[in-house]
Amino acid sequence: MKHLTFRTAASFLLPLLLLFSVFILLRGHYLPGGGFVGGIIASIAFVLHAFAFGLGQTRKLLRIRPMGLMPVGLALAVFAAVLPLFQGLPLLTGLWLSKPIPVIGLVGNALLFDLGVYIVVLGVALTIIFSISEAV
Repeated sequence: MKHLTFRTAASFLLPLLLLFSVFILLRGHYLPGGGFVGGIIASIAFVLHAFAFGLGQTRKLLRIRPMGLMPVGLALAVFAAVLPLFQGLPLLTGLWLSKPIPVIGLVGNALLFDLGVYIVVLGVALTIIFSISEAV
């Protein structure tokens, strides 16, 4: 599958799919979607790159092991979940900044939780797919 057309398309699609996955991550802040779907789209972008350029090139592009993303994302999601406890509120209560950020909008711990889910899903999906690719 290392045809020139496919490689060219994959090199253009990788940044577009990653940008779209971030859009879905942020869109899920108010509407359906969010961290899980965004993480899946980001992992699809890297899998497409691996099909076009090989697993070694994609690992070099990532610069980190996908398995290392899982504890980072889980820690971020747990931090976002317990953050309200420090203010005397129940677990998973929504906390919001008082002023919106220009491009993103209102930011709260729900966005941190979604970001943690995004990172976990990206790490899990890439670990599974890269492990299967190495075994075959």
